[in-house]
Amino acid sequence: MSYGDDYKYIPTTSATSGIGLEVLPDLYCYNVKIVNISLIGNPDTKDFLLVDAGMPGSANEIITATEKRFGSSSRPKAIILTHGHFDHVGAILELVKHWNVPVFAHELELPYLTGIKSYPDPDPTVEGGLIAKISSLFPNEPINLGEQVQALPADGTIPFLPAFHWIHTPGHTPGHVSFFREADRSLIAGDAFVTVKQESLYSVLTQEQEISGPPRYLTPDWTAAWNSVRKLEQLNPAVAITGHGLPMEGELLKSNLQKLSNHFDQIAIPDYGKYVKPKDLH
Repeated sequence: MSYGDDYKYIPTTSATSGIGLEVLPDLYCYNVKIVNISLIGNPDTKDFLLVDAGMPGSANEIITATEKRFGSSSRPKAIILTHGHFDHVGAILELVKHWNVPVFAHELELPYLTGIKSYPDPDPTVEGGLIAKISSLFPNEPINLGEQVQALPADGTIPFLPAFHWIHTPGHTPGHVSFFREADRSLIAGDAFVTVKQESLYSVLTQEQEISGPPRYLTPDWTAAWNSVRKLEQLNPAVAITGHGLPMEGELLKSNLQKLSNHFDQIAIPDYGKYVKPKDLH
């Protein structure tokens, strides 16, 4: 197993870094620098899964947060990935070695997780703030998890997590997925949409809550991204944990997600950028 040659520590942080929030008794969101991981499972049973794997260099922090939540020497049944961008798999090799657990991702994401293919280059020319401008510095080469990573079952189920199912939400990446529980309409959206303007350094630092589309500098297919937001809005989620920003729930989530779905071209799609096509704006 190996990271790409360009993997490195990224010196970025936010006001909520290191803070964990119990969104529901069995749904915990923890912020690692500028990105969220989620722990799904009730601490009383110590039976849980980890969603995503944080920033490069964050393995010890994630292990500490996990053990604080579930007890000393606890480990998840598996790690499930919304997608394979560097800020969602940044510590995965260390976590897999420490816990010896399987990793699951969408079939279309596997080339980026097995050393075969790099994602499209970040677009520093895209409309947005300072984070977008420095995005060319972000790691982009594929990691290689080898046989440790497996495709999620094609029927939408999630191993070790029968209450949730996965939903294909491409656009930000080809194999991006979100996780949804029908019983209480809990959504883990990854970067299909986020609750902070991720391109803006000020918003990232302060975590000012603002529902937005996927990070602009790493989204190559805006038509698919819009369709994914429409798909998630139709689920009418009661609470959502996104890859970036604070969790959102209730009427605030409903109204903002509906607004994003209806006006995605105005809110989310940048006016210019190398991945923006004229048809995306209509």
